[in-house]
Amino acid sequence: MLGSAYEWLDSIVTAMVLVVVLFTFVFGIVSVKGTSMENTFMDTDKVIISNMFYTPQKGDVVIVSLNHTNDDSLSAQQDEDQRIIKRIIAVGGQKVRIDFDKGIVYVDGIAQDEPYTKTPTTLKYDLDFSEDVTVPEGHVFVMGDNRNGSIDSRSSEIGMIDQRYILGKVLFRFYSDKDYFSRFGPVS
Repeated sequence: MLGSAYEWLDSIVTAMVLVVVLFTFVFGIVSVKGTSMENTFMDTDKVIISNMFYTPQKGDVVIVSLNHTNDDSLSAQQDEDQRIIKRIIAVGGQKVRIDFDKGIVYVDGIAQDEPYTKTPTTLKYDLDFSEDVTVPEGHVFVMGDNRNGSIDSRSSEIGMIDQRYILGKVLFRFYSDKDYFSRFGPVS
């Protein structure tokens, strides 16, 4: 009887240690703040991210630290108030152009099919993307899916993102206030 209880306790402690290790070194949990990724992600959604063996790819939804502008420490990069969730539109070496009149984004001269956007891309910020702009190597160009409600790489406030400040790719949504069961699951 005592041996059986010990085995159960040992299994529970081992499982708890494994979960702590996984969520410390492999996965992270992040709360979405704001409306910049509507309708893909809603304010207060909770997501699991990972950056293990991750290479940024066009179309990935990522969590980015904005603290690179003033503080490069790891604790600052993990400050939740300085994290944004955005979609990678282009990676280093690719060219981005935006026709703000028609709301169309072009990558390497090809109009992008973006069924995930809430609105067409008609909002301009202070950076000019009316002509091709090449994304520097080691950087990504990101935008929110709610194009007219997102401050992103179109603005000098954010600009092109150095890949070192990508905290991870969003893998899974495990909580949502809005229609929970239809929104729960892996992120493609």
